[in-house]
Amino acid sequence: MSVQDFIKELRGEQTQQQFAFDLGVVRETVSKYENGRSKVPADISRRIVDKFDDPRFAMTIQQEYTGTGPIWLNGENVDLHRCSVKEKTIEELQEALKAIHTINLATPFHAVNHFNLSKLEEVLEEAVEAITALQHFVAITCAESGLSYRKVWTDHYNDLEEGGFAKRG
Repeated sequence: MSVQDFIKELRGEQTQQQFAFDLGVVRETVSKYENGRSKVPADISRRIVDKFDDPRFAMTIQQEYTGTGPIWLNGENVDLHRCSVKEKTIEELQEALKAIHTINLATPFHAVNHFNLSKLEEVLEEAVEAITALQHFVAITCAESGLSYRKVWTDHYNDLEEGGFAKRG
């Protein structure tokens, strides 16, 4: 699903005018977001995340605007029931940990041969699969339990800052 599709979905039964008022923009701007003529800027994206607390939208914004991060899984083979997501997350974490244990990072990267570089790429692919699984685990669990996805991340950022691991500003 694209950002423009999510804007339409999140607006729901509201008119573009009502939705625009809630976001602090004019109706024409909402129309441009919905038809893809304008990208949703960062400040409006944050307002939408704050207002709707929808992890699918947050993930879609990150992926569409940066080209990085997990995409929302919506293919024919995905099972997003919370129990399935939990089990898949455990499986992906175990596979990633196993792969990470196999790689030697003591060698400087400029001295790594082609075989070991290929092995490193495989390890990173396992890590990315685990990140995708974890992101869905957090999103599905928050959505179904009624816990705030936004608050989970805000609390995490605060913990990192308090622990001296990150500075926000």
